[in-house]
This record gives sequence, structure tokens and C-alpha cells, in this order.
Amino acid sequence: MAVTTPTNDTAPAEAVGPLMRGICVLRDISEAGGLMTVSELVRSTGLARSTVDRIAATLARMGYLRLDGHRVVLAPRLMELGNAYLAAIRLPGLLGPLAEKLAAEVDESVSLAVPDRDGVRFVHQTTRRRAMSLTFRIGDLLPAERTAQGTVFAAYWSEEEWANWHARRTADPFLPALPPPHAAGDGPFEERAAEACSQGWAVDDQLIEPGLIALALPVRAPDGEVVCAVSLVSHTSRHSAESLRESLLPRARDAVAAMEQRLSHPADEERADEPPAGGLADWTSASKQELGAEFVESLARGLTVITAFGDGRAELTLAAVAEATGLARATARRALITLEHLGYVEARERTFRLTPSVLALGCPPLSHTTLSEIASPHLLTLVQQVHDSASLAVLDGDAIQYTARVATGRIMSVNIQIGTRFPAYAASMGRVLLAGLPPQERADRLERTERRALTPRTVTGLPELRAVLERVAQEGYALVDEELEEGLRSLAVPVRDLDGKPVAAVNVAMHSSRRTVQQCLAEVLPELRATAAGIEADLHIAGRFTRIPTA
Repeated sequence: MAVTTPTNDTAPAEAVGPLMRGICVLRDISEAGGLMTVSELVRSTGLARSTVDRIAATLARMGYLRLDGHRVVLAPRLMELGNAYLAAIRLPGLLGPLAEKLAAEVDESVSLAVPDRDGVRFVHQTTRRRAMSLTFRIGDLLPAERTAQGTVFAAYWSEEEWANWHARRTADPFLPALPPPHAAGDGPFEERAAEACSQGWAVDDQLIEPGLIALALPVRAPDGEVVCAVSLVSHTSRHSAESLRESLLPRARDAVAAMEQRLSHPADEERADEPPAGGLADWTSASKQELGAEFVESLARGLTVITAFGDGRAELTLAAVAEATGLARATARRALITLEHLGYVEARERTFRLTPSVLALGCPPLSHTTLSEIASPHLLTLVQQVHDSASLAVLDGDAIQYTARVATGRIMSVNIQIGTRFPAYAASMGRVLLAGLPPQERADRLERTERRALTPRTVTGLPELRAVLERVAQEGYALVDEELEEGLRSLAVPVRDLDGKPVAAVNVAMHSSRRTVQQCLAEVLPELRATAAGIEADLHIAGRFTRIPTA
């Protein structure tokens, strides 16, 4: 459901024009699935080509976009804007584990959604792995009248909120992105909302999509306010709307009770948020001095205002925003006025808070990003620096599996395809990942693995391998010299998640004649570690409130 953005004609006099135009670019790329050409952006936004070029260069400098020839691609770091909102409301961190528990118990997908004007926006999703996957993306916006969650929220709407809904419904009765509602569940919305108010739950019987059904219940804060809705989503091949309610409503009520209990006592459950990055104003000034006219400083400063919010910073005064960002009060004030005008910030007396609309800036397409997609641009940069092939692999049983790879353009190069598997004990990436396991699990894997010599230099003895992995764990890298294949030398380092656990490894592979072992450590290892750090930084942002698939 597209949110209509106010035009420049209705903007307050103090609104920041470059910030409005930059957000327009981000929104259009997000709605296009995360990728557009510059020409497409010029057409969709109505902006001049030079303006789009400057905005794209600025957002690329911030790490929010990646420029790939004539294409403009959303980058994982953009999710820090949506993360600021999700951290501020605390709901995914507090209630996400309980939603995952419920999904495992009932073997159905479970979502958390919040109200966004007369629609609902998703803030957490736990899916079940099936051939027919039922899933919404973090940040997706759907009309209230077509969802069970929206019916639950509408049960408590004020007269003004109902009037706003009727006005929108009259102007845009059906959204082209959605199929026509299924007749089975398309009763009058007001009646369904009144029913939800009396019974405490609502059902979506194929309103969003034929075959899709959902049961939703409200989740209340300690003061009684409905802060979100939890929904269980299934398919008519598994349930009817009636059987979904009969079989799952008791468990859903138990889960809601646990969620409301957690909201009453959140201190022990929530994860402490990182403080806002100070000195951002200095960074934007330095970027402006370096890039000149290609860097739109007022756009960069305006977006940094969003990152001032977070866990423990749900509501901020103007002074607090200025302090968190290092911006002058006047600059912060103009940015807040602009963001409020666009619908991304809500003013309450002397404080400001983010709205769910912030999630529209990149979260829907980026919330399904895989680790391979995150790593690929970094691998490309690494290959351009070291002029040898680079890869990403994950541990799969007792083997590693390649999930991303960038090959060098040499006549003689290492030829490995995505999906290739090698025994972990004999590969540099495998040793890095084995070394990152708990000691007992590492020992168990080595003992059960068939360890055969792949070359005359392959280490196969159990005591020797234990010593090798212990050294890798201490040094943080693994160098395998002609053990996997004669003439092949490979150097690898781990890629760690937010908890510090190795979830993948990245390597550089080359013919042994290219560099000596000492040259590998001196020339390649620093670049390899920098690449892993870059991948980790993006992974930590993208995976803060959503699960990033490693394969």
C-alpha cells in the first residue's frame, strides 16, 4: 500500500528540500524491489538527472546505496533507519522470541504487526519452511480492511480514525498491488471490527490472497493500549478459517498472555541498544569537503536524525536529537520538521518519535537479503585489490559449501562453482569454521569425519588436526598450503554474527606460484580481514531484527 507523500507545494517553509528529494529516491527504489536504473529514477521521481546523480552519490557515500554502473541498488546499511524505529518500539526484541516459540508449537507462520494510519505494517516474521511459503516482509504495509490484524486495530479506532479510513477508501477503494478480495471473508469492515472488539480476535478469510487465512489477536501494553497484533498465517490446504480458529486460538491466547507479561517486565529480556553515533555532523562536513558539490550535506544530515532514535530513545526532545547527532539545533529542527511533514516523525508536545513509515525506506526488499548477497560486493572489491579469486562458504555437516564467489580474470585461476563442497578438515574456510565451534563439538566432528589424504601434504592425523585448529582459533585465520589440491594455496578468516559466532568464512585462493606463504600473510591477510569486517558490519545491521539466511 503506497503512502502518499506530501508535495513540495504543501511543505512547510522550513522543510529541507534535498532531504525530501533524497527520501523520494529511497522510497521509489524500495517500492521497485531494491534496484533501479538512474534513468528509471529520473522518470519515477521527476527530478533532473544531475539531481538524481548527486543524491545517489551522497547515499552511496553513506553506505545506503551501491552504484553498479547505471544501476542503483539498496545496500544493507540502509536498514539502520528501520532498525532505529524497531529498537525504539522494542516489540521485535521483546516479543520476537515468543512469536518464534508459538510458530514452532503450532507449525504455522507467525507475524507481529503495528498500526500505521489506516493500514498495518509488519515488524516481525517467523516463517515455517514449506514448498508453499506464507510470509510477509518486515516493513510491508497492507490495508487494514484486508487483514485480520487491521480488523483488530480498527476495533479500537476513534471516530476520527474511521473518518480517515472512509476518506482513503473513497479515494482508493482497491489497491492495484493486491488481488480483489475473496468473497468468503469480505463482509462489511465496520461489522468485522465490532465483532473483533467483542470477541477479542479476528480472522482474515482469503482477503489478502486466495488460499491465505490468518487469525489475529491484540497485544496490549501495561496501560491497556493495543501496541501490536500477533497473527497466525496458514493456507486453506491446511486449515479452514473455522478450523484455524478452533485449533489455534487457545495457544494464541496463551502466547499473547506471555507477550503482555513480558511487556510488563521488559528489563530482563531486552537487548541493550548501542548509543547513537556521535559526531555525525563532523563526518558529513568532512565528506562535503572531500566530494564537493557531489555530496548533498543537508540530505545526509537529515537522515542521520533518524538514527538518533533507538532502544531507550523512543521519544526525544529537539535538544536530545541535536546532541545525539552533533547537529546544530536549528539544523536538527528543520530536519525534524521535514520528516514530520513526510510522515516519518510524529511530534508530541515537546518530543518527537519515529513512525512505522520509516520501515518503508528499504526494509521490505532488504529484509530478505541473504548472506551471499551481502558478501558479494565486498568479495568483488577484495578481488580487485588482490587480483585473486575470493569466496564465501558455510559449514554444512562435515563439509563446507561455497555460497558466493568472485573469480579473477587470470588465464590460470582457481575454478570453483557455487554449491561446490569440500571436506572441512582440509580446506582453509573449513578449518576457520571448525575452529570457531565449541571445543567438544569440534572434537566430535573431527573424530567422526573420514580423514583421507587428498594430496601428499594433507594433514589427517587427529592429534595434528586438533593442534592445527587450536592454532587457527588463536590466530584468527587459516592458511592451507597444497593440502586440498596440489598447487593450491588458500587463506581464510571467519565472518561472525552479532553474538560473535562464526557463521561463514571468506577466503582468497591462488596458485602456489603466485605468492609465498609470507607474502600471503603480509599482503593478503590484512585485506581479507578488512573484507570480513565489512561483511560483518553489513550483516550486523541487516540481521539486527531479521534472520539472514546463510545459504
